[in-house]
Amino acid sequence: MTRRRASFADRFWWGTATAAYQIEGGGTNTDWWRFEHRAGTIAAEPCGDACDSWHRYAQDLDLVASLGLDAYRFSIEWARIEPTPGVIDRDALEHYRGVLDACRDRGIAPVVTLHHFTLPLWVADAGGFESPEIITWMGRYAGVVGEALGDRFAMVCTINEPNIVAAMGYLAAIFPPEVSDWDRFVSVNAVLRRCHRAMADALRPAGDFPIGFTLSMAEYEAVDDGEDELARYRHEVEDEYLRAADADDFLGVQCYTKHRFSPSGLQWGGEGELTEMGYPFWPQCVEYTLGRASAFTSVPLVVTENGIGTNDDEQRVRYLTEALGSLERARADGVDVRGYFQWSLLDNFEWVLGYAPKFGLASVDRTTFARALKPSAQWYADAVREARAAGR
Repeated sequence: MTRRRASFADRFWWGTATAAYQIEGGGTNTDWWRFEHRAGTIAAEPCGDACDSWHRYAQDLDLVASLGLDAYRFSIEWARIEPTPGVIDRDALEHYRGVLDACRDRGIAPVVTLHHFTLPLWVADAGGFESPEIITWMGRYAGVVGEALGDRFAMVCTINEPNIVAAMGYLAAIFPPEVSDWDRFVSVNAVLRRCHRAMADALRPAGDFPIGFTLSMAEYEAVDDGEDELARYRHEVEDEYLRAADADDFLGVQCYTKHRFSPSGLQWGGEGELTEMGYPFWPQCVEYTLGRASAFTSVPLVVTENGIGTNDDEQRVRYLTEALGSLERARADGVDVRGYFQWSLLDNFEWVLGYAPKFGLASVDRTTFARALKPSAQWYADAVREARAAGR
């Protein structure tokens, strides 16, 4: 494929991010909904109504605007757009057009993700990412969305963290379809890269917006002679994807922490301060992962997710302070970074961990769905304003 470079906005994008399943609620037609409700599931609790953002997205966007942010990353739910094979729900497309228009009305650049972890039930039942038709299906879905909504997009992420989809679903067995098999994990990674390419190709005619995917990255450390195991794992979850990104307009880097590897694999936890997710408090991963990504690919980078799950808002401010410092060091070193998106706007559904981890700049009452900005939200708004004033 001839590489195309789409137009980026002249400004550095400062934003925040969410995902459809984690905030919309009512995702009954997805593999995740069924997984949560299965007898004996490892999921802590069902998603249910999430943050009711299907109905309250205008409130969410008012929060984004109130913080002075100029971009919002959110996802479109495939299961809503194509509830059964080949049947397109035009009302669902119009709903997302309403979200896009509401972004534009508030001066917010809409950054859209087309696949964020969930699959329609009919796709899952046909084999998911091991179906021989999955590449065709995902390309078709992207083409439908691009044709209907592409005139409103500022940037598109085709697949969110395909490496995590593969690692958690086909190696760690804690996401659907709960498989633990190295060979299948490797195979699904290759399929996901081909799905991304099919989606990107299908989106090209829809407009001059940048197209890429987002990659979960981390700083890595080998312990107890774990260098070989670390290299084997990182080759699959980072290196092959980083090489594939060179055909795109950008790469989304998503980073939270540092991982330790021994010969037996990933060692969860570690010494020093840990977050409530159980991994190290390591905001300097931003500089590390951006540097590593830039060594593999020449495309512009965007930090499409970075944040901390914590009930201690002062810890969130401390994490973000160090993370933004890490970002600035990477930029000072010449890394081509075009934006930063804090994860997440709202306290939302954190997959198998349910609602316990609190990543949001705003809390959400689990009964009334009332949103309330935390002190860290104002801190982030002030940090963004100061960065703009300084020309960053």
